[in-house]
Amino acid sequence: MTPKLKRSYRLLLPILLLLFSAPDLTAGDDNEIRRLIREAGDKSDHPGSSRVLVFDRTVADVQESGLTYVDQEQLTKALTRSGGLGLRAVAFSYDPQSALVQIKEARIYRKNGTIEEISLEHVCDYPQPARAIYWGMREVMVPVGRIDAGDAVYIKIFRKGFTYALLGDEEDDRYIPPMRGHYYDIVPFWSSVPVKEKSYTALVPASKTIQYEVYNGEVTSSVHRKGDKIEYRWSKKDIKPFKGEPNSVGASDVAPKLLVSTSPDWIAKSLWFHGVNEDYGSFAVTPDVQAKVDELTADCRTDEEKVHVLTHWVANEIRYSGITMGKGEGFTLHTGEMTFRDRCGVCKDKAGMLVTMLRAAGFESYPAMTMAGSRIDYIPADQFNHCVTLLKRGEGDYQLLDPTWVPFVRELWSSAEQQQNYLMGVPEGADLMETPISPPENHYYRVKGKSRLYRCGTLKGEFTLTAEGQSDARIRRAFVRGHKALWSGYFDRMIHAISPRAEIDKLEYTDPYDLSSHITIRLAYTIPRYATVLDDTILFTPCVARFPGSDAGTSYFLHMNTSLEKRRHGFRTRCSRLVELDETVILPEGFSVKEFPEQEPVAGSAASFEGGYKTNDGSLGYSARLVLEKRVYEASDYDNFRAAVRGIKKMMNGTVVLTADRKGEK
Repeated sequence: MTPKLKRSYRLLLPILLLLFSAPDLTAGDDNEIRRLIREAGDKSDHPGSSRVLVFDRTVADVQESGLTYVDQEQLTKALTRSGGLGLRAVAFSYDPQSALVQIKEARIYRKNGTIEEISLEHVCDYPQPARAIYWGMREVMVPVGRIDAGDAVYIKIFRKGFTYALLGDEEDDRYIPPMRGHYYDIVPFWSSVPVKEKSYTALVPASKTIQYEVYNGEVTSSVHRKGDKIEYRWSKKDIKPFKGEPNSVGASDVAPKLLVSTSPDWIAKSLWFHGVNEDYGSFAVTPDVQAKVDELTADCRTDEEKVHVLTHWVANEIRYSGITMGKGEGFTLHTGEMTFRDRCGVCKDKAGMLVTMLRAAGFESYPAMTMAGSRIDYIPADQFNHCVTLLKRGEGDYQLLDPTWVPFVRELWSSAEQQQNYLMGVPEGADLMETPISPPENHYYRVKGKSRLYRCGTLKGEFTLTAEGQSDARIRRAFVRGHKALWSGYFDRMIHAISPRAEIDKLEYTDPYDLSSHITIRLAYTIPRYATVLDDTILFTPCVARFPGSDAGTSYFLHMNTSLEKRRHGFRTRCSRLVELDETVILPEGFSVKEFPEQEPVAGSAASFEGGYKTNDGSLGYSARLVLEKRVYEASDYDNFRAAVRGIKKMMNGTVVLTADRKGEK
């Protein structure tokens, strides 16, 4: 789930420069720049910030082909020593296959009034550090040197192109955006540091129709005619640092941003995406691919079995590793022949491989683009970072498949991608769509146990854990991503989370590599001195009430920060979820329940919880049921969600009190 189909023009700028944009101001006016630096204030004017962005300006000159020449300038003032340390070097990432970045000017405005030119002879251009995706990305780095509090760094750059390459042959073709003749951009009007002034100007040929929208805030805009071009300008002053929240939706979903595009709509993009891949021959079936498909499906009795076998073969056998493969990067998917031969690729390669194999099996299949991690808005500026597969069903509708996210997952489409926008690349064209909510019962996590508590405080018992959907997937991950020799450690951690003195007496579990049925774990245990014994009183919490296996992977919601009283933004978990816990505890002879935790039931459209205890002739019963209805929540859902999660946490940490009513066993 890393970027593969990133929108045009966006440069992956380092965090130490934050937002980097470009010029309206004439950099030669040093007196004006000094005035702006003074008026930007100091650390007392910007509490908690180590630097301030004095100005951040961009001018994008759009050509008829869609090729855009971008001039940028930025002035950043250090407010503290740490802010100066962060400006010692400034770096810009780019893909040389499709983009060009040049440093035009760089200087330091010292707080004592002097100006130091930074020699461009020392600018470095080197391979960008990479992991999992090796596409030849590079970085241009400006060695600034020592910067003290009060100093400011000015840098001016020129760039053209976009993030990933397509199929141009001429020198300048590689800088033209994928949809030739169109221009689009996404401009963040937010920052993690204060910004005194930010502007973005687009000079667009008058022959092109532009559409734009500002989301999550207000930005000043203007439109003027300049010869054969129209000047569109957006600006904002005194931008406060954006404050995120734990487990929040993506910052781009809630922070101010500008989307601008000359593409008419998403249907046009859908048709283009379909055409560019069919024209390239991305899904041509070769004899080797056909032979493999015939082999894999030879014993399949139904179409559903064929789809299952092919999806999981691609998921498990095509390793996620991106290398530069020449033509075919970006929105054009590499051929199935190439991916089948190399047995590796990124999401678009895995998706394209599955399209190819499904076609070889007689199905109608196409690719789709999506955005993992944040919303896609309706202005058709490319907002994609992931590629998946479509299967056309007999009824004419499409089923989503994702071989990237389902290695050793029983699902064919990961429900961790619910409530996610996507765009299909189909011959009839399609509008922007959203994946549906997956019902919580599809992702259950059930623990049913029985135990006996002894007068000495020892607890002996057993429980059976069953899981399905994404709950099942999170458990399997502990096994299929590690060596078998380390599997026992998972169960040790599970039971030791209940008590460090716990001992496993018996253990059975289904084969994690067998996807034909859900995961099942049966575990018997002994926990010496589990309960606290005080003369005629015993204090304990039933084992299952402690929620065995509730690590951050399987129970992400338990590890979310619910101390916030209110939320300003939406938030997300990993998936919708159903948790059911049940246990019967046989009590020591001569003891009865004096007190146990009580929890009012929680009901709501976002989440619900009910749980509690009941006594029955020498035994104690515990049950709990938590339902989380979706993956992405509105801020208005928070009170309901928080109450439900706090409900199960209270039961997990609650104490049952037993008292002796007659002479008990020893």
